[in-house]
Amino acid sequence: MKSIVFSAILSASIAATANAAPAMSLEQVAEGFVSPTALQSVPNADYMLVTDQPGIIYKVKKGAPIEPWLDLKPKMIPVKPAFDERGLLGLALHPKFAENGRFFVAYSGQKEADLPADWDHTMKISEFTAKDGAVNLDSEKVLVKINQPDFNHNGGDITFGKDGHLYIAVGDGGNANDLGKGHSPGGNGQNLNTLLGKILRVDVSKPGIAGIPQDNPIAEGKGRREIYAWGLRNPWRISFDRETGELFAADVGQDLYEEVNIVKRGGNYGWPVREGFHCFDQNNPRVSPEDCARTAADGSPFLDPAFEYKSFRTFRNDPGALGISITGGFVYRGKAIAALLGKYVFADWSRNMGVADGVLYVASRVAPKSAAWSIEKLTPASHTGPLRFTIPAFGEDADGELYVFSNPTSQVIGKGGKVWKIVPVAK
Repeated sequence: MKSIVFSAILSASIAATANAAPAMSLEQVAEGFVSPTALQSVPNADYMLVTDQPGIIYKVKKGAPIEPWLDLKPKMIPVKPAFDERGLLGLALHPKFAENGRFFVAYSGQKEADLPADWDHTMKISEFTAKDGAVNLDSEKVLVKINQPDFNHNGGDITFGKDGHLYIAVGDGGNANDLGKGHSPGGNGQNLNTLLGKILRVDVSKPGIAGIPQDNPIAEGKGRREIYAWGLRNPWRISFDRETGELFAADVGQDLYEEVNIVKRGGNYGWPVREGFHCFDQNNPRVSPEDCARTAADGSPFLDPAFEYKSFRTFRNDPGALGISITGGFVYRGKAIAALLGKYVFADWSRNMGVADGVLYVASRVAPKSAAWSIEKLTPASHTGPLRFTIPAFGEDADGELYVFSNPTSQVIGKGGKVWKIVPVAK
């Protein structure tokens, strides 16, 4: 596949180049999941932890059956077997997990009693403590509650930055176009008094407490102080480049554009005024207006994404259309595949809602510090033809090697979910 080049300077103009995608393969590590969502390496252990969307965290060893480690289903809202965006969505081990056993999860909990009857659920960011390799469900301390009007656009990825703080991705509350029940006039993405449509940052240095870092951008009385960045629709997976410290957030679009943002403190990424590099009309989402605001109500500028691609939902026959729902990944910093080093590996969940048709991609800057990015399709040597699975998420281990999660359906059913490791092509 010829690569596609996206330039922020040229408003996402597209040109074909002849760059070859790095050679790679997929090696199966574990199976028996429904739809895996997160992975963490465990210090001083011979296993990893993998979360499954219906609510179980599993121990995973290569070549061994997966073993339940923590069942969170008693605390969760049941996940529907049909398509569902709720569930066990995030896992992060404390940077000193080997010493203190503290870890954090994001999951779709039962709706708070004081919410309107037609609201859907409450997402919880909770802390648990493991002792001697085991964890008690009753050790939970709920740190953040995020009330969700609908079942979709939850975000739910959580990760630690080099600053030791916990970062939390949160969608705009669901439905479509940032409209409907639970949505603010002008959209939740632009409302600093709600946690919806944001990247949050909290200080968890004290057990059981989500403190506010002193340099969070929202001043007292100006909005929710947990907010780190805003103007997002559905950030479906975030990750830090472990070398540069850049925070990547893949934001699922409505009908026109999928995007990847490099998130800065206090950054406003425009939703729902903008989608990707383009203007967005909440009442006519398949047509980009020629003009729209370039700044927020407070005068601060909307920030462009690093890159975007067109959605099959609207641009079915356009060569720049790569899928319908972006799945964020990681900047590769492992040692196994030199050609991937420093490149952002991501996916489109599926090019079709009804058929499992995920695709792997890799994006790289055209030149150091360039605003232009190129995107190439990654075709695993281990698979011929379409992958025939959706790609719900990625994982990164302690060595910087990457993992691809698969689900043979677009639903939350069965036990066909797998974890694959990205490896070099066998010689």
